[in-house]
Parts: sequence; structure tokens; C-alpha cells
Amino acid sequence: MPFSPENLRQVRRRLEEACRRAGRSPESVQLLAVTKTVPVERIQEALQAGLTLFGENYIQEAQLKIETLGQGTWHFIGHLQRNKAKAAVRLFSMIETLDSLSLAIELNRLGLQAEKTLEVLVQINEAGEASKAGLAPEEALRLLEESASWPGLRIRGLMTLPPYDPDPERSRPWFRSLALRQKEWQKQFPQITLEHLSMGMSHDFEVAIEEGATLIRVGTALFGARG
Repeated sequence: MPFSPENLRQVRRRLEEACRRAGRSPESVQLLAVTKTVPVERIQEALQAGLTLFGENYIQEAQLKIETLGQGTWHFIGHLQRNKAKAAVRLFSMIETLDSLSLAIELNRLGLQAEKTLEVLVQINEAGEASKAGLAPEEALRLLEESASWPGLRIRGLMTLPPYDPDPERSRPWFRSLALRQKEWQKQFPQITLEHLSMGMSHDFEVAIEEGATLIRVGTALFGARG
């Protein structure tokens, strides 16, 4: 099935309407197209339709697409294993899923080795779900405190994945609490620019935007349901 420009128009309309409700500019929200399992040909069509920012969950799958297409800006949005970190540093402009102190230390080492300052988001397990990756808030505080010693990393903000619920309103408390945490930590760590909140997916990104999201991760609403 080819990429649908109509899907993109609908997503952009939803984004703009959510921004209007929140009194925000649509330019304040970046649309990241989640391309997990999406073939290269459909991503090429998405590029031609004007999408430029893409997210991948798996290193091997991403490498084939990134090297084949040779364009676009790519974020890693899956759980990053340390043995795949070197490839991630090479392939991606941002890792949205920094979820441990040990991974931060390894990414800093690899970034310095590659003479690259890697942009990262700190993943917060806001709901404390045992089944999900991410740092507890107190662990994230320790990471932020130690980040000054990592010249190979640049922390750009926070990311969360709330518990899935078909009712997007039930995600609102988790989005709101992360936004409040961002404000609190920005005051506590003025040397770090926590400008991004990556939260919200196809079914709940309007609520995330209303609560302050600057990056939304949208796959199904753009490319259809995965097989």
C-alpha cells in the first residue's frame, strides 16, 4: 500500500487544532514519523510528501533504511542495548530513550570516540510500570546531576510512554506530570536546556500537545496499522 498524503493532512490538521486549543504555535511541535516495519519505498513517498523526521526502534532495520535513503533526520526511539550503542551513535542524530546511567556513560564514551556530540532525551517511567524501560524520577535526578561530566552527550529534554489506554484522556495525568517535572528540573539544572518533551502517539498526541509536547511520535495514523 502506498503512503497516503491524506493521512498526513489529517495528522497535521489534528496537530494544528490541538495547538490552537492550547494557545500554541504549530511550529512548536515536531512530527516524528515512526517507520518501524515500514518499507523503504513508503518512507521515500513520505519524504516526497514533506516529512523529514523519522523514528526507528531497531538498529538493524534502521541501518538498512538510513543508508538506502541517505536523507531525513533520524531518532532512535526503541530500547537501546549497550552492544548496539556504537551503531546508534553513528546512525542517529538523537537517542530519545536514554534510560540508565550506564547507557549514558557508554554513549558519552562512544560520542567522544566518534568526535560527535550526541543529542539525547532522558526517558522517564512516569507511571512506574515494571514492564516499561525508563528511569524513576529519583534516578533521573542523579543522571542529570552527573551529566556535566559527559561532554559527548547533550541532554535536550525528557520522554515518556504512559500506560496504553484507548481513552487518550487517561494519558493526560502522565503527560502533565512530566511537563511539571520538566519545569522543576529546568530551574534546578539551568545549565541543561530541557527544551523537548517527547510524548504522545497516534491515538493520544492531541492531549500530549495540550500538555506541552514538543515531539510527537506518530506511526499508525500516518502509515496505517502494522501487519
